[in-house]
Amino acid sequence: MELTTDIFQIISTDQSAGKIIAKISINAQSEIFKGHFPDQPVVPGACMLQLIKDVLEDAIQKPLQLVKAEQLKFITMLVPSNEQELVLDISCKILEGGNIKVNAKLTLGDITCFKFQGSFKEI
Repeated sequence: MELTTDIFQIISTDQSAGKIIAKISINAQSEIFKGHFPDQPVVPGACMLQLIKDVLEDAIQKPLQLVKAEQLKFITMLVPSNEQELVLDISCKILEGGNIKVNAKLTLGDITCFKFQGSFKEI
């Protein structure tokens, strides 16, 4: 599977029951980095959250909407580089009523950049 956005390219995913591991690269030449922030680019937090949604949607092949973001932790600024390989680790569980409970962590090597706990629903 290869999913590409303007900022991220999902190189590969590995799925098992309730778990998705995605290997990701960053497009450091994306236009978004010219404004976020000039001369000192960082990956916007909203883009990291969108990445979770995109990978989850691709895995379950259904469109999703964020219902609740219980915890968003931006631990380390993520400076874009074409040589980086990120890993997105998603654990998910379908709850009664159809919501999907998600715990996710975005890492660069041994460094955790972002953690998320929340829920999505099919739209």
